[in-house]
Amino acid sequence: MTLQVYHVDAFADEVFKGNPARVCPLDKWLDDATMQNIASEYNVSETAFFVKEDEGYHIRWFSPNKEVELCGHATLAAAFVIFHYIDKRAKEVTFTSVGGVLKVVKESDEALALIIDAHMPEQDREYLTLFNATIGEEPLQVYKGLDYILIYDNEETIRNIKPRFDALKSIDLRGICITSKGDEKDFVYRFFAPKLGIDEDYITGSTCTSLAPLWAKFLHKKELTSAQLSPRGSDINCKLINNDAQVAISGKAVLFSKGEIYLP
Repeated sequence: MTLQVYHVDAFADEVFKGNPARVCPLDKWLDDATMQNIASEYNVSETAFFVKEDEGYHIRWFSPNKEVELCGHATLAAAFVIFHYIDKRAKEVTFTSVGGVLKVVKESDEALALIIDAHMPEQDREYLTLFNATIGEEPLQVYKGLDYILIYDNEETIRNIKPRFDALKSIDLRGICITSKGDEKDFVYRFFAPKLGIDEDYITGSTCTSLAPLWAKFLHKKELTSAQLSPRGSDINCKLINNDAQVAISGKAVLFSKGEIYLP
């Protein structure tokens, strides 16, 4: 069996930036073990697989060691592949997934907008002591949603934090996001997911589903600029839409390579 595979740098305007994703379009689903083996072989933060379904596509995402419920950058990468190689006339694409329905709209030849349900996290005081020990800096507040969100008082703190990744592997949620008001951006953040085999993610679009409504509440505005302060990080613009029920996360994507997978 031969499969097409694309390597796309998502939330980037040139290669070697943003977050790399592998994208594998399928005619029908492979077994879970094979998809996990492919993701482990590529060893990027997420490998996306999708199958055509009715008017849209069903999408699944695999980290190097397990399937995940939601991934923003690999969804943007999958839409990029559809727009450029599968259905060049399409202006938008809808994905269904275990994490909900996601839509990607083609704003221009280069710019894409990922539209995804917003998830306002809830404040959680139980984990303040734990994160003080594992992150190395006591957060001002801790919120709990899809991930833990730790609020700090300034951008310099976010840049300088050095977590104990081994200790963070035991947390009960997908990952940990640390964030503060930015010096030039509305907010900045970093994201850690060692339990998924990703110590620090380059660009994490999905965590903006919680960061955007949270910072919109703090700053009293619905259009927000942000930056993920990772080695390949990028600027991301977020906008609350549809009565604040969804977030539009804007970014670009570029193709790095395409090839074939050979399966027995």
